[in-house]
Amino acid sequence: MARPVEFDEAKVLTSAMEQFWKEGYEASSVQKLLDCTGINRGTLYNSFGDKDTFFKSCIDQYSNIIEKHLDASLKNEKLGPWESISAYFTESVAGVSNRHRAMGCLLVNSLCESINYDRDVKRTVRGVLAGIRKAMLVRLKEAQKKGKLKKGVSAETAADVLMNMMLGLRVNSRDGKNARQLQDLAKFTINTLKK
Repeated sequence: MARPVEFDEAKVLTSAMEQFWKEGYEASSVQKLLDCTGINRGTLYNSFGDKDTFFKSCIDQYSNIIEKHLDASLKNEKLGPWESISAYFTESVAGVSNRHRAMGCLLVNSLCESINYDRDVKRTVRGVLAGIRKAMLVRLKEAQKKGKLKKGVSAETAADVLMNMMLGLRVNSRDGKNARQLQDLAKFTINTLKK
């Protein structure tokens, strides 16, 4: 009787996630995924399904990272609204490794590329981004209620501005801006919304 293949699923998903993150869905051939994960073709298909399904599992893995950033910042009730928003950008943009920062954001990279493939993937990516916006909006409504949001700016508009900035920061990080530059951009934008 053949023994089941043993491997560390989290490690395989992390390696594949980084491959997709670095080169994108299209450029990440099945062979590249096998090479970076160290698993064979049979294990890939038996354990993770086809390339699309494997990619969605990697997006889920990336979402877990985002959830940790949200828990430490926007969802942290010990922080005030603006403090939590600033902490989110520190945590998710400036606080990541240089290597990961240089790769941008798997979600943003995938969204830009997703026109070429699966609508379900696009929906998944947009859903994760919507979750970030929702967490920001909760804190912005709190700031608005406390009179700490700039007059004439709605919490909805402020959330859109911050999401737009986040997407831009991710592209800028991929383009080579360092943590300090990104943090300065975030701080400037946040200050334009504060009262």
